[in-house]
Parts: sequence; structure tokens; C-alpha cells
Amino acid sequence: MPSEFKTVALIGKYQSREVAEALVALAEYLRSRGCVVLVEQTTAASTGTTGYVVSSYEVIGTRADLAIVVGGDGTLLHAARRLAAFKVPLVGVNQGRLGFMTDISRKCMLERIEDLLAGRFGSESRALLDAHVFRGGEQVFHTLAMNDVVVNKGELGRMIEFELRIDGEFVYTQRSDGLIVATPTGSTAYALSAGGPILHPAVPGIALVPLCPHALANRPIAVDDRSVIEILLHPPNDARVHCDGQSRFDGRAGDLVRVTRSAQSVTLLHPPNHSYFAMLREKLRWSESPRNT
Repeated sequence: MPSEFKTVALIGKYQSREVAEALVALAEYLRSRGCVVLVEQTTAASTGTTGYVVSSYEVIGTRADLAIVVGGDGTLLHAARRLAAFKVPLVGVNQGRLGFMTDISRKCMLERIEDLLAGRFGSESRALLDAHVFRGGEQVFHTLAMNDVVVNKGELGRMIEFELRIDGEFVYTQRSDGLIVATPTGSTAYALSAGGPILHPAVPGIALVPLCPHALANRPIAVDDRSVIEILLHPPNDARVHCDGQSRFDGRAGDLVRVTRSAQSVTLLHPPNHSYFAMLREKLRWSESPRNT
């Protein structure tokens, strides 16, 4: 059966010899299969990948049928946000550490890509968040997040105070180090480290996870992903807004942070027999026998 992926883009973690080697192997293999190979321009410059069409994210978005991301989850997060508007499906080859989303291992990379080209793959849609910051009623910041939007104390050595509203309804005023607003994808990232729940990717929910709250009664909660989440920063302390740990905005007391599910989404492709729960068992080391001490 002819492959539906005629033009394939390669995106990699910058300044990594292992990634450069993997990219070259992938590019040569894809070319041997008759694919047009695009290499993202910063990836090409930092890894020395030559002999292929060097392209911006905008060109990749308009030309590519598939984007293969080589690196860790952070590399995939960046690529996903840049390509979300173009609806280019992504698949991840893990060259990082845990790799919750980059689920193809380097050692079987070519075999799994062969499966994809032959049409043997699973597909799932992952939700994104829209994060807006308003100051004096005017929008001063907007970006997308695939994992989470985090409002925290930044470099302050003290807690911040904020008011949380959901769909216009007052929920609580909290003093803490901040709040994580996480998608199901992000529920296994920073939110998990902060004691939040794991949300299966198919769950239409958003997790709200306090960071070191002053009142121990403040617990993580999950809300409908159609909710409008608003965080009003109380004086006197400013705060910082982080999105996927890759973009940030320095907020001020009085700013309103509004988080909603984005109309955009990201399509991830998985190799045959991919299992979300098997991934959790492996990454979180569930079912391991206790070690003798």
C-alpha cells in the first residue's frame, strides 16, 4: 500500500551528537523509501545535517505530511506548539530521559518508522491550552501550552496570593508558591511532581494543582476542559507565568491570567501495540519488586 507520508520533516534537539546521528540515519532511510525530506532550519544548523531541504516551521507546516521529532519531550512540546495550526501529525523518537510522548526508542527507530510508512500506526489527539494575560482589561500576553500553564512566585522568596475563578464563579483565594494548570498530557509532567492526578489523554479534563499551599486543605482538583479558568494576582507581590517551561511572562499584581482549552490540538502517532498504561508502568516503574536495603 502506498504511504500517505510523501514529505517528512525532521526536527531534533539542538547540539547533540546522538541526535545528529539519528537524524542522518532517518534522512537516509526516508530518502531510500522515496520520501521528500525536510530538515527544520535550526536543527540543520546545530546538528550539521546537510544534503536535504532546510525549512522553517512555516514551510514544514504547509508541506509536510508528517514530522518526526528526535529528542525528549521538551523538543516535541516545542515542535507541537509551532505546528499545531498546520495540523501536521508528529511522532517522537526518544533521545531524552523519561520520554512520555517520544515513545519510539532509538534502537528500533527505523523499524518503527517503517511501520508508520506502511500504515501500521495508531493516532490520537492531544489537547492544548490557550493562556492569556490581561492587564487593565487589555491583553498583554498570549501563547499555547501542550503540558501546562504555571503561575508561580518566580524569583521571590515568599508566597504569592491569588484568586481562582472557574466559569466566573469564585473558588478560593490561595497563598502558595503558585498553581499548575495542566492538560492530560501535562498531568505526567510538573503536575505529577507536585502531587497532581494522572489524567488519561482521552479524559476531557484539566488538572489544577497547587504548589506548596499555605493551607493544607488546598488539594488538586480536576475540572471539565470546557471551563474558563481565571487566576487574579493579588498585591503586593508580582508573579511569573510559564507555559510548558519554555515561554514565560512576568506578571504584575492585578493581572488576570485566563486559561482555556484551545481550539487547536496536536495529533500524535504511535507505533503498533502502543499502550498508555504500559508506558506508565515503564516510565514510573510500577510493578517493580521492592529493592532489598
